[in-house]
Amino acid sequence: MSLSFDLHSTHGTARRGTLHLPHGPVETPVFMPVGTAASVKAVPQHIVETNGADGLGAQIILANTYHLYLRPGHELIRRLGGVHKFMAWHRPMLTDSGGFQVFSLSSLRKVTPDGVEFRSHLDGSKHFFSPEHSIDVQIALGADIIMSFDECTEHPATYERAQSSMALTHAWAQRSLDHFKANAHRVPWHEELNGQTQSIFGIVQGSMYKDLRKESAERLVEMDFDGYAIGGLAVGEPRELTREMIEYTLEFLPKDKPRYVMGVGYPDEIVDYASLGVDMMDCVLPTRAARHSLLFTSQGRVNIRNKQYAEDPNPIDPQCTCMVCQRYSRAYLRHLFHAGEPLAATLASVHNLAFYLDEMARVRASICSISIGGNRCRVVRLS
Repeated sequence: MSLSFDLHSTHGTARRGTLHLPHGPVETPVFMPVGTAASVKAVPQHIVETNGADGLGAQIILANTYHLYLRPGHELIRRLGGVHKFMAWHRPMLTDSGGFQVFSLSSLRKVTPDGVEFRSHLDGSKHFFSPEHSIDVQIALGADIIMSFDECTEHPATYERAQSSMALTHAWAQRSLDHFKANAHRVPWHEELNGQTQSIFGIVQGSMYKDLRKESAERLVEMDFDGYAIGGLAVGEPRELTREMIEYTLEFLPKDKPRYVMGVGYPDEIVDYASLGVDMMDCVLPTRAARHSLLFTSQGRVNIRNKQYAEDPNPIDPQCTCMVCQRYSRAYLRHLFHAGEPLAATLASVHNLAFYLDEMARVRASICSISIGGNRCRVVRLS
């Protein structure tokens, strides 16, 4: 593998570290903006790279295997040198396995022990994803971190359903890992980056049942993945249950490897989960909410379409130093949304992403109570 993880300091259960990847370092805990189709929606790459109070931007982003497989196709991206070159993104990247997207096509898929047959949401064409095929697609895309193929269980699910789904995920995880080990050298940048390869994470499932979560974590740890994700959450269960499952599952994951919770969440959630010891998180929420005029601020959520902002000359968030808050007023942004101007989505997305990135920067600054080497460092209060 080409991943190493240095743990620098802890503060309670929270931890601060550095993830070293072929395309650069990532300071953790980290929030990963989602670039579903090789694009963080409405935001150009150069802004993603420089957004936020510190001007350092997103250290790592996520791209989606299912969507890139369907369009423009993983082989086309391979021929162009991988997704980094394809989208002119020079920093680390992670791809999901496509399992969650296939899960969401409940009326268009058929699950078997071999894999999943599904129909494209674009044109209805028939496709088949096995663990091996998911890995082949992700190797062709060339992200620094790839995910084992899994089945995400719906909520609510019976114990029997969750148990059988988890067993399938474990079988697919082993097949994913075996196929990856045999083919890791096929990543497009293997020779260019001096023989480095991608890293692969296993995904813990088990629905909302603690004994299944424990069993799943322990089984995946036995397989010895490069890192571990907690999947199958934020699929309709109460937020308190999401937190409970995360906190419980973390007990059974190695402390010397990165730990990733998939598909979460609101700003206060990612801060909370980082405090539990989560190293990596991703979510479409910052840009999706922005496109629907919902903005995150230090004073709470703002629906910028509301009439109260029609003549408001203030920035979205007076405490925010992002490029949007430094230049544009609430009144102007409200006007853009009501006029249907595409710039509205861009400005709102830039602000929301900056808010998320700044939250994680503040969290990292707070996690320095006692360093691993025994040296004390300054604690920054989060509130």
